[in-house]
Amino acid sequence: MSSSAKDDAPKMVTDPALAAALFEQSAAIMARLRAPGGCPWDREQSFESIRKYTLEEAYEVFDAIERRDFAHLPEELGDLLLQVLFYAEMAANEGRFTIADVLEALNRKLVRRHPHVFGDDASRAAGNNAQVDANVEGSSRAVLRNWEQIKAAEADTASARSAPVSRLDSVPRALPALAEAAKLGAQAQKAGFDWPGWRELMPKIAEETAELEAEASSNDPARKPAVEAELGDLLFTVVNLGRHLGVDGEMALRGCNLRFRRRFSEMEKMAPRPLEELSAGELEALWERAKEKLAADLRSREQASGESATRGQS
Repeated sequence: MSSSAKDDAPKMVTDPALAAALFEQSAAIMARLRAPGGCPWDREQSFESIRKYTLEEAYEVFDAIERRDFAHLPEELGDLLLQVLFYAEMAANEGRFTIADVLEALNRKLVRRHPHVFGDDASRAAGNNAQVDANVEGSSRAVLRNWEQIKAAEADTASARSAPVSRLDSVPRALPALAEAAKLGAQAQKAGFDWPGWRELMPKIAEETAELEAEASSNDPARKPAVEAELGDLLFTVVNLGRHLGVDGEMALRGCNLRFRRRFSEMEKMAPRPLEELSAGELEALWERAKEKLAADLRSREQASGESATRGQS
């Protein structure tokens, strides 16, 4: 969208009273779902069982933003907000905190980190201990500098209350698991705790694969936590193999996902009948044909691009 188109778009202003009423309704609905006589599925959930959905919803918001799909973004943001309401209601059920505590913490943080908007006194009343210049003179760079200083002061206060830290505490827990695994391996490497090179990791992958196979072969539902742990060990090892090879695990997997999408889509186009009606052998043969076709298409595009570049230089 061009800047002129954005300027011509009708402006919208948030109605705080309406937003507050709707938020109150959402919180009440969530409480009703978790209450006796509410939804059996919602009542059975725990922090552990729904955490994977939180990541999924965050990625769906990310995807909608990337695609500029503003028509569906409100729904995706609502799904993400549902996760916040769900966690807060479960915490309230356990006597830990409520959604009001979540909102209070958020409001205090926003006031604390924006002295240039709410004033020094309000920022300090909200817990700011950093010495910053609230007169940012419209500079976003000055705003970010103050934000980081205030955030650092908060971290120093928290560290003073906590036990001695591990060197691994410098790796944020709030990272995608693949990125966290790579950073943990890199930090351990600084202490000399690492594999010498990528070749030494190959036997370790085979070892972890064998341990996973041994656990999975039991077919005992009670062994699911052990299977999950062994699969995690295998994934951690593979991510660190990528680190030794200079390959980012997240990007490698995203690339693999894209290739799988394209190859599977090509299979659907090539199939003489619906895929569900094909045998395992027919599906495998179709997969290989799809791979070959896409590889040939890529070579053709690269050749055409190279010829075009040559003509441009002549």
